[in-house]
This record gives sequence, structure tokens and C-alpha cells, in this order.
Amino acid sequence: MKKIFKVFVILLASLFISLSVFAGSDGTLEIKNKTKNEVHSDEVKDCFETINRGVFAFNQGLDKIFFKPVAKGYRLLPKPIRSGTSNALSNLSNVVTIPNNILQGQFKDAGINTLRFSINTTLGIAGIFDVASYYGLKKLDKEDYGQTLGTWGVKEGCYFVLPVLGPTTVRDSLGSIVNFSGGDAWYNVTVANNTQHFENSDYYYSRLTAGVDFRAKNLEAFESLENSSLDLYASVRSLYLQDRKRKIQNLDETTETMNDDDWEEIDTQ
Repeated sequence: MKKIFKVFVILLASLFISLSVFAGSDGTLEIKNKTKNEVHSDEVKDCFETINRGVFAFNQGLDKIFFKPVAKGYRLLPKPIRSGTSNALSNLSNVVTIPNNILQGQFKDAGINTLRFSINTTLGIAGIFDVASYYGLKKLDKEDYGQTLGTWGVKEGCYFVLPVLGPTTVRDSLGSIVNFSGGDAWYNVTVANNTQHFENSDYYYSRLTAGVDFRAKNLEAFESLENSSLDLYASVRSLYLQDRKRKIQNLDETTETMNDDDWEEIDTQ
């Protein structure tokens, strides 16, 4: 029971997709705006739509009273602090990306990400500085266990919305569980095992900071989506499913995005 409670706390603290939004492969919110004619996937069933819409409304209310104000406060910090934080979090995500590169047969990408992680963790001072890019090792797309299951042919299953965490599918939820079953090295050294160098709270703080960092980058992007959507729930559902399919197929398709390194504006194409 204690173990289950810990996992539940971790899920609440993560906030990665706190307002039923989703992170792109580089930590951005990608918007493919289809507000006039919402796209509904014929492949993935929204088995619990009535409940999902209620949870979605709860998440939006929570965002307005907590997540969004915190994100706005975070953006008042000096840009070097925000950039350093984002770099460190991106570097840390490699501990999940690298094994998934291998599981998907992306051995070249696994090698590049391993070198990036090694260089940035040491010369880049725990990833605060992206020294690897200076040496020509550019940042690659993130990978997760849900994507790996997708490349292996596992179907999405039903779409549903989780409190705080937002949109997911049965497949992506199974992929997330792997993180707490030994698939996330950062979780292993902070929570799963008692080490003298890290505390449990280090994991929770990093997840919480990642959520705030993502929300702060995408304030304008999500506001634009809110203002232009006739049915925000349907828009987010469609965008999430499209985004997951794009990631699994490793496609470079975006229409509107806030760049990871640009805190001030949205590049609208």
C-alpha cells in the first residue's frame, strides 16, 4: 500500500501534461489547429467521453487557480536560470530516451544521446549547459516506453483523461508504468533505492519543475488554442492522438509551435 501511495504522489507531482495538454518531442506544445472542423480519430475510441470531459474540466479549473499563476511567476525569473533549468531537465530525460532508442533499434540515436548525456552531465555541470551541441551533437527527439510499444505494434486502446496528468491511452499508461518498474534510472536512484547521494524529494522536485517549465513555455500557445477552439476537449484529444502517432512514426510535422529556446513568441506558420 505504501508503494502504491508513493506512485500516486509521483503522478500528481509530475504535472507534465497538467492541463490536458501535451509536450512535443522537444518540450513544446504543438498546435495543429482544426477548430472549424474538429478531427476525431476513427482508430482510437473515446470509451469514457462523459467522464473524460468532467476530468478535463477539473484539470482546466486547477490550471487556472494554480498551474498557470505559478508558470507566470516562473517566467519572471532571469532567462539564463530558465534556460539552464530547461537544459538540465532535458538532459535528465535521456535516462529514459536512451533505453527506448535501443528498444526501437535506433542505435545511432542511442549513441548520440549517450554522448550528449555524458558530456552535458560532466562538462555541462549536471546538464545546465548544453555543451554537447557546441561539439555538434544536436538534441534529438525524446522517446518513451509508450512510443516503444507503438513501434512494436501495440494498439492505443481507449483514450482517457487523468486528473492533473491529462490525456493518455491504455498503451501510453502502460508505458508510463514501466518508469516505476525499473525503466527510469532517475526514479531508481532517487525513490526505488536508498542512496546516499539523492533523496526521494529530488525526483518529485524534478518532475514538478519539469511541469512548471513546460507550462511556462507554452502560456501563449495554449491560450491561442483555447480562444480559437469551438470544443477545446475535442481539439486536445485530436492533437494528442496526432502527436503520439507523429512521434511513433518519427515524423517532423508541425504547424504552430513555441520553440524550446524562445520564451517570448510563438512561431506561427
